[in-house]
Amino acid sequence: MSLVTLLPFIVLIGAMFLMTRSAKKKQQQAANMRNEMQPGSGVRTIGGMYATVKEVNEDTVLLDAGPGVDLLFAKNAIGAVLTDDEYNRIVHGVEHDLKSDVVPDDASSLTESESGETGAASDDTPVDLGKKDADEEPADETAAAEAKADDEPKKTDGDSDAK
Repeated sequence: MSLVTLLPFIVLIGAMFLMTRSAKKKQQQAANMRNEMQPGSGVRTIGGMYATVKEVNEDTVLLDAGPGVDLLFAKNAIGAVLTDDEYNRIVHGVEHDLKSDVVPDDASSLTESESGETGAASDDTPVDLGKKDADEEPADETAAAEAKADDEPKKTDGDSDAK
């Protein structure tokens, strides 16, 4: 047999060796992760359930899935051991306070002065930004004059009544 005919077999055996080696590495990392579990750690099972480790045994793990809900799982069923920050973010929706420049949901905290009062809008009078109905009378005289001018029909060069 020549080297040319053996080359495909050598490449195939090399590829199989690399694939099994990477699979063994992943299995070893998963086993190490499961062995490092401690009571109080947040975990995700392979089924996607999030819980807190209550007790670790030889082949099993007792998980606290909620108030009064304890579940016994095989160690192999643990998909990931999560950090405290990651577990709290996913389960409780709590973000770790690394960002001090967070923009608030409303702008009220941006308009407050140091004394705690808001700026120009602190006189407790409602501001109506909508259009007025035709029935309503404007409060001041200039607004009344503008409203009357708007109600009158405007004449253009083409619609002149005088001939």
